[in-house]
Amino acid sequence: MSGDDRFDGGTIIAVSSNGTYSFTKPNRESITLLAGLGVEGDVHAGVTVKHRSRVAQDPTRPNLRQVHLLHEELFAEVGEHGFSVAPGDLGENVTTTGIDLLALPTGTLLHLGEDGAVVEVTGLRNPCLQIDRFQNGLLKQVVGRDESGAVVRKGGIMSVVRTGGVVRPGDAIRVVLPDGPHIPLERV
Repeated sequence: MSGDDRFDGGTIIAVSSNGTYSFTKPNRESITLLAGLGVEGDVHAGVTVKHRSRVAQDPTRPNLRQVHLLHEELFAEVGEHGFSVAPGDLGENVTTTGIDLLALPTGTLLHLGEDGAVVEVTGLRNPCLQIDRFQNGLLKQVVGRDESGAVVRKGGIMSVVRTGGVVRPGDAIRVVLPDGPHIPLERV
């Protein structure tokens, strides 16, 4: 385990994918992660960038956003401000509970389930205006500033698939933190 109780005891509560570009992703009984590519059949799977804004900038860049993970705890947080969000609504592939995703350092390995799937954390999702198109005002709930004025992004984390496998709701998450000094997550 990680040795840090913020990262122990995580569970997958939902998995989602979509073969076409849309903001939300329907929940599935399972998803298959493909090493070096992402979620089988998902529009964002691939070796190079697939998110439209990234493709417009440089379509040859490596895809560091193959699998999007989001913590269910965010749903309750935004719910306190009148927003209703459920698994898959914010475009994530894996919805988790019981683990502080945003505090993980870059390079963390997440072992998902018993089928051997492993993703490596690459950075923070940078929430965009599509969130306000989904529910007006929601973007301000997932991107804000802390007391020092630094930007805080709560829209989940991005990762690449190191080892493929099938991932299902109810699967456990095992965290393996990287060696050496931990590098905080930046947007990718």
